[in-house]
Amino acid sequence: MAEDKTPVQDPYDALPGESDLQMNAKTMKAFAHPLRMRMYTFLSDHGSATATRLAEELNESTGQTSYHLRQLEKHGLVEEDTERGSGRERWWKPVGYSLRRHLIQGDSGSDPAMNLLINEQVRDRSEKLRHWLTTMDSAPQEWVEASILSTSTATMTPEQARALTQELMEVLERHTEAAEAAPNAAASDQAQRVRIYLSLFPLETGVAE
Repeated sequence: MAEDKTPVQDPYDALPGESDLQMNAKTMKAFAHPLRMRMYTFLSDHGSATATRLAEELNESTGQTSYHLRQLEKHGLVEEDTERGSGRERWWKPVGYSLRRHLIQGDSGSDPAMNLLINEQVRDRSEKLRHWLTTMDSAPQEWVEASILSTSTATMTPEQARALTQELMEVLERHTEAAEAAPNAAASDQAQRVRIYLSLFPLETGVAE
């Protein structure tokens, strides 16, 4: 039977800067593999890399990283970085994705993959925040002043929360696009990859604090 290529209709409006790749149950099951997630995280943290570099950094064989890169490419999670390499070895970069729960609801078989993916995201976020907080005293002062770790709590309606999320994403999209478009930005001695976390969620659904 031919695979159904009909795009999944998303009833929710996309946010500014949100990826076009909506992770459905099939894509999530393919992604929820320990080595594939480690490879994707490395590419997100460090930028484009070859299968050989990934193998060296993750202590795996090149055969393994090459195979899993092909699987990630098949599901749209990585793509070739055509601006890198000499033609003898392909360079790969990660493709951003959006994960919306309603796209995988009704597929009970996706629960293990979802749990694995959530646990990995929580672990990675916690690890990176802990590393920054425990090493920031030795970081350049300009990076200390440029960073932020803030928590705010308010009482909002869903409409107000959505408006805040929309505006935050607009600001994020504007600044990340400007940084990518700046000439020779990546070649600057001060340029580093940065990670931005934005989280907004109700403390208890249906109950105002």
